[in-house]
Amino acid sequence: MMAEVAYVGGYTPDTGGSGAGITLVELESLVRLGVTAAPGPSFLAAHPRLPVLYAVGESEQGTVSVLARAGDGTLTPLARRPSEGSFPCHLAVDPSGTLLAVANYGDGTVSVHGIDGSGLLTDVSIFPYRDGAHAHQAVFGPDGVLYVTDLGADEVRRHLVGAQVTSHPDGPVRLAPGMGPRHMARSGEHWYVAGELDGTVRVYDDGWREIRAVPASAAEGPNHPSHLEVSGGFVYVGNRGPDTISVLSTTTLEPVAEVPCGGVWPRHFAIAGDRMYVANQRSDGVAVLTMKDGIPQFDGEVFAVGTPSCVLPRV
Repeated sequence: MMAEVAYVGGYTPDTGGSGAGITLVELESLVRLGVTAAPGPSFLAAHPRLPVLYAVGESEQGTVSVLARAGDGTLTPLARRPSEGSFPCHLAVDPSGTLLAVANYGDGTVSVHGIDGSGLLTDVSIFPYRDGAHAHQAVFGPDGVLYVTDLGADEVRRHLVGAQVTSHPDGPVRLAPGMGPRHMARSGEHWYVAGELDGTVRVYDDGWREIRAVPASAAEGPNHPSHLEVSGGFVYVGNRGPDTISVLSTTTLEPVAEVPCGGVWPRHFAIAGDRMYVANQRSDGVAVLTMKDGIPQFDGEVFAVGTPSCVLPRV
């Protein structure tokens, strides 16, 4: 079996960054194994069964790239097509591996692309939205619904996933005004959502009734939470401004710990084994935090890479 690796995406010179594309890194040694050129691959997703990766191209004329993954982890570009919106910043594959949803931040458009048996994209459904919308993350729920956070409208948009993808008859879920929902995660019967604009983490029940809201960080000054994950009974959230990772209880949202992220502007992170890998966008590195009893700790190890914005571990 090949060593555990990760793909690091980020911004390239044509999209305002200094990255070279999608970087392949061996996680244990932090050895750079290769780089695949791609335009502004600020977010990556893997097919659940096929050796295929998908990458957004975050620019005014947004794109989605399809890449084949070899046994040694190296990538080969297969196809590229429009994302059907501007500045796509997130994408997700449904558990069946037949749909790819793309959140276009610039104009708020959500596009849902079919995936064929080889991992290539087929037909597409396009869901534009009103002015001021900023679609930020797409999540396929266990209930046959595609959920999309809309930072500009303070909503979670919903789409029914069936023979066709359609708008939900009940419309979007309306969240707290000024919250700016960014990333969310489901655990059990609850949804956890990071508010980029008001610096909160909020938990909702299965009917999207708010249970509790807490500050994402205890630090003074502005905070713009980025990525949020739920793992092992904890909620983890990246704090841009304080440059920390907060650890909260899933049951109460009480703070458990808040630790340095190992860089500046933690845009995204991923947990793999006993480590957390944090993409610190403004300090050009992925920091390695060791997990102990669920609490990450930065010990000084950083993998240098230009303007990273996504870490995708793959075995």
